[in-house]
Amino acid sequence: MSTRQKKRSEETKQAILTAAGRMFADRGFDSVTMREIAKEAGCSHTTIYIYFKDKEELLYELSMPSLLELKKRFDIISAKSGTSPESRLKEMSMEFVRFCLMNKTMYTIFFIAKGTRVDEKDPKLAINRLRMDLFEQIKRELLATLRLTPDDDRLLMFSRIYFYMMHGMVSTYKDSAESLQDMMNRLGATFDEAFEVLLVGLKQKSQKGDDKQ
Repeated sequence: MSTRQKKRSEETKQAILTAAGRMFADRGFDSVTMREIAKEAGCSHTTIYIYFKDKEELLYELSMPSLLELKKRFDIISAKSGTSPESRLKEMSMEFVRFCLMNKTMYTIFFIAKGTRVDEKDPKLAINRLRMDLFEQIKRELLATLRLTPDDDRLLMFSRIYFYMMHGMVSTYKDSAESLQDMMNRLGATFDEAFEVLLVGLKQKSQKGDDKQ
């Protein structure tokens, strides 16, 4: 393949990814067809299959690089020595919210499209396995912060509640035209307080449960 052909091929692939990302964000993953993506990208409905076999592959290509970057940030926070589990949890939580608000148009694609239950064992799609890894990292820090045992039935419930709050924060502001920097300057302290308040409540709840045992 000549250099010109390689360049044209890469441009076509990028046009498909751009079209898919825009259409998934606007209409939702399930509502868009491969044929519609091809038309939006300016290629034939047969050409698109040269590059991507199905929508799941498009989802993978669109989401995995960014989610892997988020996981690297989580890994760095997890590896910090001399910090408490609660401090690491709050730092991860703020990193998650910041990441989602930085990628507002792709938020539902990154975390919701073709999603599965967080307690599902060995999800089929690689993107769901990575989403699960991110959930587990938050869950581990929550486990240590609340001083629960790994087999405590409340751990999964509390972890879900914690994620509900973070996703609620993101959902509230994902359609805002405000810049990420302005938003974090204005709301960062409120986000911090929300993490603190929820953790206080979860600690009290877990302590009451322990007292009953």
